[in-house]
Amino acid sequence: MHIALIAEGCYPYVTGGVSTWCDQLLRGLADHSFEVIAVTATSRMKPALELPGNVRAVTTVPLWEFRPAPARPPRSVRRDFLALYRGLLTDALDPTALQRGFDLALVELFGFAQAHGLTAVFREDVVVEALIEAWRLLYPSVPIHVRDAMQATELIEHMLLPLAGPVPVADVTHPVSNGLPALIALMAKWRHDTPMVMSEHGVYLRERYLGMRTLAYPWPVKTVMLAFMRRLCHTAYAAADVIAPVNVFNRRWEVRHGADPDRIRTVYNGVAAAALPAAESDPDVPTVGWVGRIDPLKDLHTLVRAFAVVHDDMPQARLRLFGPTPQGNAPYEASVRQLVAVLGLDEVISFEGPIRPATKGYHASTVVALSSISEGLPYTVMEAMMCRRATVSTDVGGVAEVAGDAGVVVPARDPQAMGTALLDLLRDTPRRDALAERARARSLEMFQLDTMLAGFRDIYQTVVDEATGTRTTLSPRPVSTRGRTAPAQAAAPPATPTRPGGARPSGVMVMRRRRSDALLRYRRAAGLS
Repeated sequence: MHIALIAEGCYPYVTGGVSTWCDQLLRGLADHSFEVIAVTATSRMKPALELPGNVRAVTTVPLWEFRPAPARPPRSVRRDFLALYRGLLTDALDPTALQRGFDLALVELFGFAQAHGLTAVFREDVVVEALIEAWRLLYPSVPIHVRDAMQATELIEHMLLPLAGPVPVADVTHPVSNGLPALIALMAKWRHDTPMVMSEHGVYLRERYLGMRTLAYPWPVKTVMLAFMRRLCHTAYAAADVIAPVNVFNRRWEVRHGADPDRIRTVYNGVAAAALPAAESDPDVPTVGWVGRIDPLKDLHTLVRAFAVVHDDMPQARLRLFGPTPQGNAPYEASVRQLVAVLGLDEVISFEGPIRPATKGYHASTVVALSSISEGLPYTVMEAMMCRRATVSTDVGGVAEVAGDAGVVVPARDPQAMGTALLDLLRDTPRRDALAERARARSLEMFQLDTMLAGFRDIYQTVVDEATGTRTTLSPRPVSTRGRTAPAQAAAPPATPTRPGGARPSGVMVMRRRRSDALLRYRRAAGLS
């Protein structure tokens, strides 16, 4: 069969992590053909990985390239867009709105985008005014500044741009996360009724919450974006034929945000044992090793501070950081280097850059550390275990599922706890060796690559068999709300301010009526009539 694999910010332009998983999947299922659809910042990125022969094409969906403004659309087109867009904004921002309203609004906007595009209509001042109007109707006592509305509008425009692009044609779409990859898969489901298999490594929505903490946007902008992302993730979870997280941890977020628990099937990541031989001895110098990409989610500040605890008691120890710095992450790397200098650790912490194969990094380490604040099922821990190395990792995502009784797990963002655990293992050779032996045995038993590949081969066949000749509707599968409102479905604290009163303002009802005529007009353009 032919599969559209849809990824954001990783394969084939960034190495490690999810890109490794994508490469394993493509090469391991060589009897299937693939199209890779990559959501990127620009179309000028160079592949970092060699594509296997069963990849027919790589299509980029650049979100942030300059687009010359086309001719101003006719007034009737602008009027239709505003009716649809206001409906989307209202359903996203209103915490009392049923999820079904947002689902339909997104389908309607897809039809419009396919017929007219989005670049020209988003150049209109009234689009910013529409956001201000929706905000004031819902939260009359909470002001939003024009500057914030402009910034939020620009971000929403770029998040919606995929709706105007080509619709994938495949037997199965496979977004490797929720969010924008899932949005592209939804387009194929709406138009062609293509089955969707969604993987999740880290929890997409959770990582948006974590990421927003470090961004310098004003809080109203964050409120709008998180409201939109919450609704979008709910739409995609509910529409997916199978959700295949890499760990059990993710299931709680998925069910809380709209996933049918009967459609969730955990498929652990896998590694090739033959490529990760067991280390036969320790390095001469006590060494803490870290392997990964330099990224804020990896929380290298905590690791550096933890190593300062080690250094105070064991000055001969070394910390070696193996891995690349992805495009856009240079400021974060600079902040880590600055912290190393401030703590006076320049002589004992080294930035080694990319390493091939990764086995060299694990064999060069006495203990392998992972300090992330968000993970799915991290390859670093699995690979280190397969290489017969003891690990100290933060308790995030599926890390505890991987480590089991064969590694040490500590709280995230706790340098003292991590430093103490690292120091204990560096001192205690018998315990370290016992953990390393158990780690190798556990990884051989639970995290073999062939098991992962067999899982996805079966999932693909199952969703295609179920779809063949059985579905007659081309609209999204109805979302069962069972009377719940959006706040009851949210696992994280709501990012939208509480609206006084609770009754839906009459202006929102007017928006709904304006939208109905445009709805019918653009269902045909979306291929949904």
